[in-house]
Amino acid sequence: MDAEGTHAAIQLPEGSWWDWDVVAWDGGQFRLAAGHDLAYHHGLELIFGDPIFVACAAGFHDPVFRSPSPDELLKVTGRFGEKPPVVVAFEADAGGQELVSCLIAAERLDIVQESVLRYWRADASPDQRFAPWVTPPGQ
Repeated sequence: MDAEGTHAAIQLPEGSWWDWDVVAWDGGQFRLAAGHDLAYHHGLELIFGDPIFVACAAGFHDPVFRSPSPDELLKVTGRFGEKPPVVVAFEADAGGQELVSCLIAAERLDIVQESVLRYWRADASPDQRFAPWVTPPGQ
């Protein structure tokens, strides 16, 4: 988003962000994770704070982020009475014959790049954290 509050395509940090899925969704946040292979870990998260509109596949590949269209902005604004601070739009491969359009509106967006393990590892290094569902054996 630029200084005037218009909505532009987000820029991701350099990396291999081919695989994507939803790792958390509650009233306070909608969190997408990305990596080159989500079987064991991911390295990027888009954390949408206080989401007010989400139309997104649970898992997808190779998204192409773009500025939201006037119709998409109108859709979000019409439902909530004002344009939210963050509106993210993209097309992605969700496994069908055609790309799916996704739209997310929220109060804020944080882009976090760090190693997140999707399985328990007792010897995880201090610079790694675990996905929300990972717990030590027996817990």
